[in-house]
Amino acid sequence: MTPVDSSNQPISRLPLEGKNVVLGVSGSIAAYKAADFTSKLVQTGATVDVILTSSAREFVGKSTFEALTHRPVTTGLWEANSELSIDHVALALRADCLIIAPATANTLAKLAVGISDDPLTATYLATEAPVIVAPAMDADMFASPSNRRNVATLESDGVKIAGPAEGRLASGLVGKGRMVDPEYLVGLVRQAIGRNGDYTGRNVIVSAGGTRQPIDPVRFISNRSTGKMGYAIAEAARDRGANVTLVTAAALPAPAGCDVVSTATVEDMRNVIVPASKNADLLVMAAAISDFSPVNVADSKIKKKDSGTMSLELFKVEDFMPLATGPKLVKVAFAAETNDLEENAQAKAAPKGAAFVVANNVIEPGSGFGTDTNKVTFVDANGVTEPQPIMPKADVAHAILDRALPLLSE
Repeated sequence: MTPVDSSNQPISRLPLEGKNVVLGVSGSIAAYKAADFTSKLVQTGATVDVILTSSAREFVGKSTFEALTHRPVTTGLWEANSELSIDHVALALRADCLIIAPATANTLAKLAVGISDDPLTATYLATEAPVIVAPAMDADMFASPSNRRNVATLESDGVKIAGPAEGRLASGLVGKGRMVDPEYLVGLVRQAIGRNGDYTGRNVIVSAGGTRQPIDPVRFISNRSTGKMGYAIAEAARDRGANVTLVTAAALPAPAGCDVVSTATVEDMRNVIVPASKNADLLVMAAAISDFSPVNVADSKIKKKDSGTMSLELFKVEDFMPLATGPKLVKVAFAAETNDLEENAQAKAAPKGAAFVVANNVIEPGSGFGTDTNKVTFVDANGVTEPQPIMPKADVAHAILDRALPLLSE
């Protein structure tokens, strides 16, 4: 039974529940972002242990992180009141992932050459967990030859370097040196922890959003799809170890750890998905593909007429899902319906070559476009149906992957 909150809304399962994340914070002005990042990690269900360098404490206090995590914060190698006998060893063994955000040039240098003069660098040397490092420093410092050598060394050691991003820096300069967005870092942590999941080694393609067929340079025909369901599927597959390609017509932030290809029209999406399917294990067509497109597309903006009316001639767009084939490809289609849900979904399965169709009634409350929940029914070509309860889209995504997983081995 799906759990609900006090407003009777379904609650999504927490993606990092039961996992241990060690967060190292070093002395960059971006240390204030680490507080937001810590909060977001806790919200995923993770147990978060924070290590502050002495310089980091000049920017953000120890009590901030203790309040966010409800756990003691490690600041030195010789803390007598620690719950851990040897902090850096215990944290290193406990960690499912070690992430350092922000990481200064000094910290990168110490990691690269193996200096272990504080709890953070000692934990790095002692852990066998995946390590993510998010640099934050002035652009000239990041671009310096010595720093680039240190980054290259860490990458060759298997460390994931996240960023930095470009933008305005504390120095007033604009360049590459900003710590990447905390939400993006959460995605990288989820990917790192799920690297040995049940989809490890699988190549998964997910389409998302509503395609836009142009009428003229400023107008187009589209639909109400936001892309939320497709993005949830991409993130769920990533969290379970898959190599994910997200082909999207939506304007949502790119999920970390996925190869994101932005498209607009049906033709754009087809030109990416059809060739990519040859090497894919699973294709989930969650995008709302346009069924019709204008016969004639104007080169300039169509002006209003005195009559106040305009006729638009449309042609039926070819369904390219049957063209997506591969020696090991399993296909999952979507059916957004307003009536005769199961019958319409069943009729789509065989022509598309889909193992099953994910059908939902988009005018049913909590099941339409733009919602955070969905209520779907799995339908195959033989008419076998598996109705699902209303769930957060993240949980619907995992249900789809659970349904598809046995088919990948057949």
